Amino acid sequence: MLRSALIAASRSPRCRALVEGLPVARPIVDRFVAGTGVADALRATRELTTDRLVTLDHLGEDTTEAAQADATVDAYRGLLATLADAGLADRAEVSVKLSALGRALPVDGDKIALENARLICVAAARAGTTVTVDMEDHTTTDSTLGIVRELRVDFPWVGTVLQAYLRRTEGDCAELAGPGSRIRLCKGAYDEPGSVAFRRKADVDASYVRCLKVLMSGQGYPMVATHDPRLIAIAEDLATRAGRSEREYEFQMLFGIRADEQQRLAAEGRRVRVYLPYGSEWYPYFMRRLGERPANLAFFARALLGS
Repeated sequence: MLRSALIAASRSPRCRALVEGLPVARPIVDRFVAGTGVADALRATRELTTDRLVTLDHLGEDTTEAAQADATVDAYRGLLATLADAGLADRAEVSVKLSALGRALPVDGDKIALENARLICVAAARAGTTVTVDMEDHTTTDSTLGIVRELRVDFPWVGTVLQAYLRRTEGDCAELAGPGSRIRLCKGAYDEPGSVAFRRKADVDASYVRCLKVLMSGQGYPMVATHDPRLIAIAEDLATRAGRSEREYEFQMLFGIRADEQQRLAAEGRRVRVYLPYGSEWYPYFMRRLGERPANLAFFARALLGS
């Protein structure tokens, strides 16, 4: 119920204005968001890539104006050029949301999002790095996977995300675990109905393990997105059983969450990639992070009470 309320709040202009207007909000947001500009993102990337990898998300979603989608493309192209100029493209890639690229536009949304994503992929190829296409709520899963298939014709290194809480995902893993695929497996951060998603934590975890087995035994490159110590241990065991080296899969964690564990895994020779968001459109992302873990919400509440 709490998670549902926070997801609803992430879409509320009134709640957004309230949170963004709190003087105490910015320092708390800084735990989860690198900053508002490219300079902030670059500074955090330099720090993190001393021992880890990074995927950068220029925050924004649910774009309803073509000009805004164009601005997002320009922001990514500028970011990728900056990464190349800074010598960071071999350790940092980008993540993109198709709703930020125009998928929700009233006419030809999927086509516009595909073409905009293609422009970002061209810039990534020029910079010498890769792109992962984020997944959003379940109503967009087929659209996202269709666009990813189109992109992979010309850019076979394009990755995508699958969400273990969706009942369909084990089948999607089996279909997409072929040669060259890059699949980020996460639990899922949206409030989905029981008809399409597992609602109990135990069921989501069980689905995650089933999906991991498929990906680890496949021919692609699994990206294990979890902060759960038990699932991390299971992933390592499954990788060993599948004969995978430490270079043939990676762990992914969010900026600001379990940094000590990120550093521990990296020190042990594991590939660890940090999901690094930045930009002024931080509010929806921030609210989903609060909804994912009670500890995040408690952190926010303690800060508010102390303000």
